[in-house]
Parts: sequence; C-alpha cells; structure tokens
Amino acid sequence: MAEAGPSAPRPRRERRIGSLEVLAVLLVLLVIFREPLGRIISGARLQTWTTVFVSVLVQAAPFLVFGVVLSAVIAVFVPRSFWAKALPSHPVLAVPAAGLAGVVLPGCECGSVPIAGSLIRRGVTPAAALAFLLAAPAINPIVLTATVIAFPGRPEMAVARGAASLVVAVAMGWLWLRLGKAEWIKLPHRPDLDDASKARAFWAACRHDVMHAGGFLVVGAAAAATINVIVPGAWLQALAGNPVLSVIALAVLAVLLSICSEADAFVAASLTQFSLTARLVFLVVGPMVDLKLISMQTGMFGRRFAFRFAPATFAAAVLIGAGFGAVLL
Repeated sequence: MAEAGPSAPRPRRERRIGSLEVLAVLLVLLVIFREPLGRIISGARLQTWTTVFVSVLVQAAPFLVFGVVLSAVIAVFVPRSFWAKALPSHPVLAVPAAGLAGVVLPGCECGSVPIAGSLIRRGVTPAAALAFLLAAPAINPIVLTATVIAFPGRPEMAVARGAASLVVAVAMGWLWLRLGKAEWIKLPHRPDLDDASKARAFWAACRHDVMHAGGFLVVGAAAAATINVIVPGAWLQALAGNPVLSVIALAVLAVLLSICSEADAFVAASLTQFSLTARLVFLVVGPMVDLKLISMQTGMFGRRFAFRFAPATFAAAVLIGAGFGAVLL
C-alpha cells in the first residue's frame, strides 16, 4: 500500500479588522488620553458640541437597539407568508395599512430604519415598508402622549401631528408606487440567515444591524452637534415674525437638530416666538427627515435612495404640515 503523501496545508483564514475592533481601540484611546482631551474640550462651544452629540446618541441608542432586535425577529422568525396575510395584497391598499401599523409600535426613527429594511427583505412591497418607516416614529402612542403633555390645553396639536404625519407617510408610499424604481434601493449585504440555526441567525442579524446602523447614527449625531454650534440663535428670532419664513426655518431646524421623536415636542413647545403652525411643521418634519435619519437611510438603502427620498419627504411634510396647521390650529 502506498504511503499517503503529506496533507495539504489548510488555507489560513484572513483576519479582517472590523468596526467592532475599531470601536474597541477608540475606547481604549479615549481612556488613555482622557486628561488632554478634557483640556481640549474645555471651551464653551466644544462643550456644547459634546453635550449635543452625547444627548443625540443617548436618546437614539435604546430605540435603535429596539428596532434592530425587532428587525432580527422579523428576518429570522416571521415567515414570508405572514406578510401576505397581514397586509392587503394590492399595493395601493397595503401602503395605508402599513402606515397605520405604526400606531402599535413605540419607537423612534432610529428603530424604524432597520425594521423597514427587514420588511423589504421579507417580501413586503417597498412602498408599504417606507410608509411604515415614516409613520411609526410620529403616530405611536408615546409620541402623541408626549405632544399632549408638552402642549397643555392644546390637544389639537397632537391630533394635527398624528393626522398630518400619517397623510405624509401614505402620500410618500403612494408616490413611491408611482415613481419609485427598484434599483434605487440597495440593501447592504447580509449573512445567509437560512443556513444557520434560528438562534445563530438572530444574533448574526443583530450584530450586523447594530454595527451598520450604529456607525451612521454616530455620523448623523456629529453633524447635528456641529450644526447646533454653528447656527446662531439670533437668526431664528429674526425669522419668527414672518409666517412663511418661520415655517421654513423650523422645518430646516428640525432636520438639523435631529431630536428623537419622543422628545421633540418639548423642544417645539419651548419655541414660543413661533406660531403653532410653524411648530407643527417642526414636529411633522423631524421624525421623517433629519441628519441622523438621512445618514442611516443612506447606510441601509443606499445613496441613490436617500438623495431622492429625503428631499421629497421634506417637501411633502412641510406642505401637508402647514396645511393641517392652517385648518386645525
């Protein structure tokens, strides 16, 4: 019997540095250099930047995790056949049904982005998933209750916010049905969840979405903090007296501040120099179009999608919010 030759050497697995390793290194460096960094950010403007950056992350992180976990549940445990039964088969009817589903999901825009991506992967028509993405952060009970508390004696603010936000979400879903193209949405590569056990697939999906969406959340938070430091407060005071410019100013401010939808009503209530209509537009625009949300949509759906969807949503939110404000407030 011939002797077996030497076994071929096993190919080495290439070790790649991922975002988790980079995050760990950054944390170590922050601990090592905490004293010189503390001296650097001792200035008032840098302290403001740090405060806003941390507050955006603290507000958004729990809801991002909630959205990621729910997204993983949808991707792994919910069969595709469920969505065929849960939503109307006709896309035109599926859009408002998906928008109304946002009522039962307490969460902010950070959680709705990965959920919408998971819905599209599970066969839900993109128009319905996008309607859910826009409606869920604005019409859920937590947000509407916070709006009632922030505007005591003015329950019409919560009614106008919920109605205007739902109309915008449904309108954008129908607009996507009419004009949207499948190639505009490019979902990030995901591990093959079907070949793994349910538990392993669930944790793989959670890790993937946390690291992917979390990175864009950090970018959006940094941009929002920078805008907070740069934009002078006197500019807003000067714009408040003009009915048209005040609406546009607060719409743009909502995009720049990137406040979580559970907290934005209290910020809007504090802007007493502006009309109720302008503040309503602030509340309609914020959960649908802000810096961190645009950044996360870019990471989840691709640049071609975000650069078309965000401006169209902004215009619809301003027009519809102002219209509801003129009628109800």
